[in-house]
Amino acid sequence: MGLLAEAMTFAIAAHGETRRKGDGSPAILHAMEAAAVAATLTADQEVLAAAVLHDTVEDAGADLEEIRARFGDRVAALVGAETEDKMRSVPPGQSWKARKEAAIAGLRGAKDPGVAIIALGDKLSNMRALYRSRGQKGEAMWEAFHQRDPEQHHWYYRTIAGVLAPLADTAAWQEFDWLIGQVFEEK
Repeated sequence: MGLLAEAMTFAIAAHGETRRKGDGSPAILHAMEAAAVAATLTADQEVLAAAVLHDTVEDAGADLEEIRARFGDRVAALVGAETEDKMRSVPPGQSWKARKEAAIAGLRGAKDPGVAIIALGDKLSNMRALYRSRGQKGEAMWEAFHQRDPEQHHWYYRTIAGVLAPLADTAAWQEFDWLIGQVFEEK
């Protein structure tokens, strides 16, 4: 089995029946969508494997050392770069801004270009889900999140778009930028 296929199998098992906040869709579909977006930007199998694995540690309880043992140092480093420290000693609503600031700083400081590709796949998938949810639920969609202030989400996604601006000539980044404008009603 190839690296990407093995990563998909691992991610499917890790996510199990887990559902996403907001739209309630199976978590594995987000992981696959993030990898599909990444595949429009690179053919690097380690980056694609890491894209499909990107939420397994943060949301599915997988161990980064197990990922390192199964998929290698680079895949583990890429997954680790996209794994948010949940700051479990602090209630999620109180730690949200600090977690997002740390994620932005990590993205800014990343040396491996694969980190930006995976981040764009992840965040574009998130924005697609927010766009669909907004169309179905309107402003009530924010109630599903720890951070319920849409302006905070707007700040986060617009900042991420700025950090990912070196990818601005790609269709994925342009869609991401457009969706931010739509979801947050930018003028």
